[in-house]
Amino acid sequence: MPLLTPNQREQLLANGRRSGRDHVPVVRFFNPVDIGTWLAAELDADGDIMFGLAQLNEPPELGSFSLEELATLELPFDMHIERDIFFASPYPLSAYVEAARETGSIAVAIRILSNGARAGRREGA
Repeated sequence: MPLLTPNQREQLLANGRRSGRDHVPVVRFFNPVDIGTWLAAELDADGDIMFGLAQLNEPPELGSFSLEELATLELPFDMHIERDIFFASPYPLSAYVEAARETGSIAVAIRILSNGARAGRREGA
């Protein structure tokens, strides 16, 4: 499975052209056999360098990472970095940064914000 769909690539590139804004993360990548979570909000015009929130060890860090490096990383059991096909967010990257820094984990931040979004939808119904 490719790490990005064509629509995700276009949205990330569009965000990259408007760098410096608080974009909503477009895609989440994860390591299925070990630690490693990445939330990408922007893609440079070169089609490789992404900007977002990453966590390989403690603490989560805001910065740049290589799409090509993620795509070519060889993991045990012939596995690869995966794209979370269910990830969708109404929140900007700054919300994930704040929650991840408070909890020490991007995965926990995603759960907290997802639960908040679901609770908000139920209240608005």
